[in-house]
Amino acid sequence: MTFALSVHRTTTTDSLARPLLDELAHEYTTRYGSADDLSRYPAEEFAPPHGAFLLLLEQGRPVAGGAYRRYDEHTAELKRIWTDSAHRRRGLARRVLDVLEREAAGHGYSRLFLTTGPRQPEARGLYLASGYRPLFDLTADPESIGPLPFEKLLEKPKP
Repeated sequence: MTFALSVHRTTTTDSLARPLLDELAHEYTTRYGSADDLSRYPAEEFAPPHGAFLLLLEQGRPVAGGAYRRYDEHTAELKRIWTDSAHRRRGLARRVLDVLEREAAGHGYSRLFLTTGPRQPEARGLYLASGYRPLFDLTADPESIGPLPFEKLLEKPKP
């Protein structure tokens, strides 16, 4: 049974976000040997006015989440896009992307940038299917590239 989802705008330090971020840290550690990327940026970078952190809640529990931070004057960088392992294959990451894209455009950003790890083929597939342009050779071995960069130009919000 699927329940209605709500968007909860919060911070990376919110205890409600902890289970998702802990699972993400475990996934990074399992795939890459480290979750250092999760502590690279202070929480303030994912807060208004230049950033955002959100959770998708189902019955008050986080099932997916994501964030953006200011990359440059015109570009927001997407980070921490994650779906709880018990809730995958439901399009939740795509919903998180949709909300982040709308919010970033509404805050004046005209471009999104992100990187995903070479050992995350599901993320690579999501971004390609969601209209993100790869800034790397798709035919190359992802392990030979390192972090896989993508970009997407945003449409200005309609008044």
